[in-house]
Amino acid sequence: MNRKTGSIELLEMDNSTFSKNLTLDGFRTESKPNLLNKQETTSWGKTSPSKSYCSSSSTSTENVVSTLERKKAASNESGATSRPDDPPVLPGEKVTGQARDVTYLCPYHGPARGVLTVTNYKLYFKAGDKDTPLVVEVPLGVVSRIEKVGGASSRGENAYGIEVFCKDMRNLRFAHKQENHSRRNVFEKLQMFAFPLSHKLKLFAFEYSESFPENGWAVYEPIAELKRMGVNNDMWKISKINEQYDICDSYPAVWAVPAQATDDDIKAVANFRSRGRIPVLSWIHPESQATITRCSQPLVGVSGKRCREDEHYIQLIMDANAQSHKMFIMDARPSANAMANKAKGGGYESEDAYQHAELVFLDIHNIHVMRESLRKLKELCYPNIDETKWLSGVESTYCHKTSVLVHCSDGWDRTAQLTALSMLMLDPYYRTIKGFEVLTEKEWLAFGHKFQQRIGHGDDHHSDADRSPVFLQFIDCVWQITQQFPNAFEFNDYFLITILDHLYSCRFGTFLCNSERERVQEKLKDQTVSLWSYTNSNLDLYRNPLYWANNFQQRVLVPIASIRHIKLWKAYYCRWNPSMRTQDPVYQRIRELLKLKEQLEHTAEECRKEQQQRMQRSNVSPT
Repeated sequence: MNRKTGSIELLEMDNSTFSKNLTLDGFRTESKPNLLNKQETTSWGKTSPSKSYCSSSSTSTENVVSTLERKKAASNESGATSRPDDPPVLPGEKVTGQARDVTYLCPYHGPARGVLTVTNYKLYFKAGDKDTPLVVEVPLGVVSRIEKVGGASSRGENAYGIEVFCKDMRNLRFAHKQENHSRRNVFEKLQMFAFPLSHKLKLFAFEYSESFPENGWAVYEPIAELKRMGVNNDMWKISKINEQYDICDSYPAVWAVPAQATDDDIKAVANFRSRGRIPVLSWIHPESQATITRCSQPLVGVSGKRCREDEHYIQLIMDANAQSHKMFIMDARPSANAMANKAKGGGYESEDAYQHAELVFLDIHNIHVMRESLRKLKELCYPNIDETKWLSGVESTYCHKTSVLVHCSDGWDRTAQLTALSMLMLDPYYRTIKGFEVLTEKEWLAFGHKFQQRIGHGDDHHSDADRSPVFLQFIDCVWQITQQFPNAFEFNDYFLITILDHLYSCRFGTFLCNSERERVQEKLKDQTVSLWSYTNSNLDLYRNPLYWANNFQQRVLVPIASIRHIKLWKAYYCRWNPSMRTQDPVYQRIRELLKLKEQLEHTAEECRKEQQQRMQRSNVSPT
């Protein structure tokens, strides 16, 4: 297979499947493109190697799914009238503008001249060199900010154009010729559709209309998940007190709370916990009844205020675990930060007020530090990951049968990271593809991680202090665990990469809004497509061929958190840099292993049947 730089072909991915129809010639759009420019350009000089304008060449392995979609589009549009430079489009996607004579300034392979197309979903550049076709494709939801480079007095071939900064580590620069007057129109189209909410437009997820055989919105049903864990029981009950989201607007409608807690108790506790986020059940051990519960900080303030109902409620959680009358309260914050929050009316639990509870500060810094860490990583300085104390909480829950209460300040960032990672290590169900989808829906989406604020979907305020890569950090942690336990997870790392890509893309409704309440108000289940509809209709892409389910059914994963065992996730962070990303055709290898696994399982089944037949014949034969 052709492996020239910039080829749209995959790294030798399944030649029989992917070698056909991968050319972009023959695609058409659903609307007639508005040609912003029709001029021809001259040759361009070399770009500066010091800038990190990352290529999106489809030679890298991250484009498996996008290539499948291009092939599907080519199949659907075969025989139709088309323009050779038009991009493949999704259902609901429309071309809004197209400019010729644009030069993509690639820092790795030099400048490439071609056609730049803007749709209501993506930026799409196709180089005009037929020998080495280069494609750059960026969903506009991934764009963080767009800047003009150079002005009317700028001189030099690459001094005038547009620079696009992305949330997935890419920086892209496109040069325009001043005399063609194309930059302004392209810039305005990009601004409009990369930041639709800032222009009073809908996100693309509300336009996207593709149907899938699987309904991803049905993956997570809260009562079914609680029943899977054994709730209702003598000590825990399902409560719908928040069905109208009036007790806590950032919590889900359905909770699991101590069976002895009354509605009045719950309301009193909500008044004493930041933003009404009371302690509720995340996970329960099926045998020991040890639990993981989550909440926000208590509102003790500088005066050390106490709440009798809150203390009684915490005691009910302790009493629900008959095998241990002690509880760990894991405060994710550094102790100094927790103390400083007292001045703002917050604080932490006093061990005098909460007897038999041991308070542990985990020293995990806030969203601003996380954001700075990602900035440093983009400069190839990987953030320090120190030994952490939260693993001891996992050990306490399982080995010592002790219940754990987790919170930070508001309980929707670091708390979600800790509860979800703990549950992933404790319960093998969450290590399956469906189980991980349920875990994400429950601990992150239902319990109110503010995806809209942290990601900034469709919003042009790129410097907003509320933005932070909290969920990315969680997925990175999941990947680190998969590297230490490669047989324990049904999904591969491309499943995680797909989740992160569509965290930003705004193609699906899954990660939109800040809470369950907002998603209900926006009618996302009716008006958008779930990401899980997409992943569950392409499961073979995401299966780990090394997964050994039976060996890990009762096994708790306790990873090593030492910095020596932490790796840089090159397949994600470095995939746009051809000098750093892995050169192995990893996804072809995965497909080969899955095929081999299927063959071996078939052979084993045939051997079992043959053995049974022999035994049956020996039993009926005369002695």
